[in-house]
Amino acid sequence: MKRITRCGALLALLLSGSVTADEVYTGRQAWEIARKTTCGTLEAGVTRFGVWQGKAYSRVPGERDRHLFNLIGVNTRQCADVQDPDKGEGFRSVSREVMLYLDPETGALLDQWENPWTGQTVEVLHVANDPVNMRAPRFATDGGEMKQRRYGDLLVSASEVPLFYDNPLGGDFQDYVGGTYHAMEIFDTFYPADELLDSKRRLERSWIAWIRVAQWLPWMEMGSRPGLMVFNATGSSTFERGSIPEPLRSVLKDRYPSYFEPPPLDDPRPNETSWTVFRKHIEQKGD
Repeated sequence: MKRITRCGALLALLLSGSVTADEVYTGRQAWEIARKTTCGTLEAGVTRFGVWQGKAYSRVPGERDRHLFNLIGVNTRQCADVQDPDKGEGFRSVSREVMLYLDPETGALLDQWENPWTGQTVEVLHVANDPVNMRAPRFATDGGEMKQRRYGDLLVSASEVPLFYDNPLGGDFQDYVGGTYHAMEIFDTFYPADELLDSKRRLERSWIAWIRVAQWLPWMEMGSRPGLMVFNATGSSTFERGSIPEPLRSVLKDRYPSYFEPPPLDDPRPNETSWTVFRKHIEQKGD
């Protein structure tokens, strides 16, 4: 008998329901949906884990795509209540996240990687971004709307995030010679409609498909070689710490134990990205 995977079961759920037009929510309901899709609940200080697994490929003009790495990661977050004398009730999320690069054949953790284009063996810098916080609170009085597409008992949100900004590794002349970071992230997230729309219930579980098209990772030492990276992963969010799979759980315990918990609710620090973390890593190596 052919085994039905979790993704296969999800696809069956999608296909079982008729597709309708986008459902549009406004006002207080839109704000509650935004908070629940971010935090899983309207309660403050509840830890939520988002776990994903997938693959990373290269795409270079004139050659076949290469399966370079497997991926496994977790985002650990919580949400804070925010009160503003003018805007009233709001929320803000705080989180930190780890993503590991694994050998595509064995699944083993990669700490050294032989670059097939340069022949060099380079140090792998796994993603360990702390923090990854909402830059500003979202208030119930902000207005706006939330769109969800219904597939039977599921609501689906789709978003594309084009990224184009000065690369933290660039210099003072980026306007003349380039040096911008250019990428796109695509998120398709699936929610049980009954849990999402009921303000008295938690969102016990949600599922996500994540695609990222981006430049070479800085630790690959690819310089200006043509090409880009394509990441494809699926995952789910839950309140259960036990949802963190191996080998990620063991690596967190050994190397990143603080990532089992989110940052404090009042965390004031600026966000980190893979690029800012890599820059600090290089600067520390030079000391």
